[in-house]
Amino acid sequence: MERSPLEADLLARSVTEVPHLRFFSAVEVVESTGSTNADLVARAADPKVDRLVLVAEAQERGRGRYDRQWVSPPRAQVAMSILVRVRGIAPEVLGWLPLLTGVAVVDAVRGLTGVKAILKWPNDVLVDGRKLAGILAEIASTGTDPAVVVGVGLNVSLTEAELPVPHATSLVLSGVEDPNRTALVVAILREFAQRFTAWEAAGWDITELSAAYRERCSTIGTEVRAELPGGEVITGIATGVDANGRLLIGDRAVSAGDVTHLRADY
Repeated sequence: MERSPLEADLLARSVTEVPHLRFFSAVEVVESTGSTNADLVARAADPKVDRLVLVAEAQERGRGRYDRQWVSPPRAQVAMSILVRVRGIAPEVLGWLPLLTGVAVVDAVRGLTGVKAILKWPNDVLVDGRKLAGILAEIASTGTDPAVVVGVGLNVSLTEAELPVPHATSLVLSGVEDPNRTALVVAILREFAQRFTAWEAAGWDITELSAAYRERCSTIGTEVRAELPGGEVITGIATGVDANGRLLIGDRAVSAGDVTHLRADY
């Protein structure tokens, strides 16, 4: 399959030419790398590096939760990471940054393609119950100005045969003809910048962000099965998300685990 490259020059210029993208210091595009997240975690050692975006046409060692690895054909995805320094935030509230990114991806996909994307806690993006995108956040440095790297892997033109797992999907498989990856990068970055700026201006208060997340999260109100680190399994109705971004199942607050929806009614 012939796949078009990203418009790297346009993306590089976007941080000066697109109003909402002036939030970012730079958008860099590379042909291939092991992991965009790992690259930006390494660059976070320089305290001057902030609000940097790295996009790869191909990743050789893309990472998901629990260090799961995945690969895809070149130019078939949006594989992107964002490094931001989050100043003056309580450490326990940092868990909302990947959730904010999930909201940004959902809104970008909906707005640009019309696909009815939704969220599955914590930040998987689904279409018709199948995974369209995943998000991974990593703390790159601690201290007064912690640096966090948030990675996004969005399936764009993958065919059924190219999907990493059977329950995945892509924009092409969701009915989008010839999706523009450059436009998707710009849309995701615009939504992220707007959400992050508003959150920071609110003094990291999560009232508005949590309301936006709840509106887009199909997990809330659904019967779920959660496999927790250590092997414990709990089931019940997911009733909400708490102030630290943890999923509430009955009287338990779950901060990490594999969550399965037991009713496919979303």
